[in-house]
Amino acid sequence: MSVSIKSVDELAKMRVAGALAAQVLEMIGPYVVSGVTTGELDRICHEYIINEQQAIPAPLNYRGFPKSICTSVNQVVCHGIPSDKKILKSGDIINIDVTVIKDGYHGDTSKMFCVGEAPVHAQKLIEITQECLYIGIELVKPGTTLGDIGHAIYQHASKYYYSIVREYCGHGIGAVFHEDPQVLHYGNPGKGLALQEGMTFTIEPMLNAGKRHTKLSKHDGWTVETKDGRLSAQWEHTMAVTATGVEVFTARSDERF
Repeated sequence: MSVSIKSVDELAKMRVAGALAAQVLEMIGPYVVSGVTTGELDRICHEYIINEQQAIPAPLNYRGFPKSICTSVNQVVCHGIPSDKKILKSGDIINIDVTVIKDGYHGDTSKMFCVGEAPVHAQKLIEITQECLYIGIELVKPGTTLGDIGHAIYQHASKYYYSIVREYCGHGIGAVFHEDPQVLHYGNPGKGLALQEGMTFTIEPMLNAGKRHTKLSKHDGWTVETKDGRLSAQWEHTMAVTATGVEVFTARSDERF
């Protein structure tokens, strides 16, 4: 495993890309309403990234992915493909995953949205998943291991009887969209890679209301759903290890780290 340590210049570029990705999620929020299609949400984000930010939507044509964002609704765990046939309705929950490229560097983040009034059990799943992300972020500093982070996330999810998706995880990021290390959301304390200043990666826990098992769509080769059809939620941030802790590049204006 080859984990890159970013230079001051690289970190500066990632800081910009991360801020732009966060802005996309803040911009799209008011459009996530009953009656809108996920295809329309994709078009709005695409236009904003290209025209307003003069940036590039990283998912578009990445390994053949056909759209500029991922829209994962209800039982879709991740990599949902926006479509003009998918109309959001009140009570739905949706993860919007945005990655932008600016000056050659990536900012990757996702957020859960409720369409209208989501059921209480769905809101709880969303809340605990976000807490799992924040618990992971709080641990990031030189010397912490990836096992420490994964274990803490897993423990918190298990406390509420949610399961952690294992097939998909966080990842190193920089000039490359997905690089080493893999950041698992389960693990053993003290095990795995020890963090060093200058490492950059995402933490993006995926929690299922039911069992952890997933299935990949044979139809499009991208969409991942829970095998039992129960709800799934995910939150994601891109961050760097600093000398004393962590800098979250994709923090939104309502978040403080």
